[in-house]
Amino acid sequence: MSTVDKTRKRPKTGGRVAGTPNKATKEFRETITKLLDDNADNVGLWLQQVAEGHGEVKADPGKALDLVAKLAEYAAPKLNRTEHTGKDGGPMETITRIELVDMDGDGED
Repeated sequence: MSTVDKTRKRPKTGGRVAGTPNKATKEFRETITKLLDDNADNVGLWLQQVAEGHGEVKADPGKALDLVAKLAEYAAPKLNRTEHTGKDGGPMETITRIELVDMDGDGED
């Protein structure tokens, strides 16, 4: 599928496929993943210390959850919300089919 360059009015050729991360993004994600892998045991301890408090730091379970959410972005890709609509943006139409089957072939089920 080619797209049209709006300034030149001709089909786009070459370049990366849409959605392909550039080299810097790929390397950054790999670095973060390695950092998390190498510190998996520590991350659990650090989150516990934030949630329960440690030394002079007050307990903050909400902050611990926020940190988990931020770390999760590097472990799993973000999912986009998708809204499904029917024809011309209207409601979806669904069709439900119920089929009765004579299980034993005697005609009485």
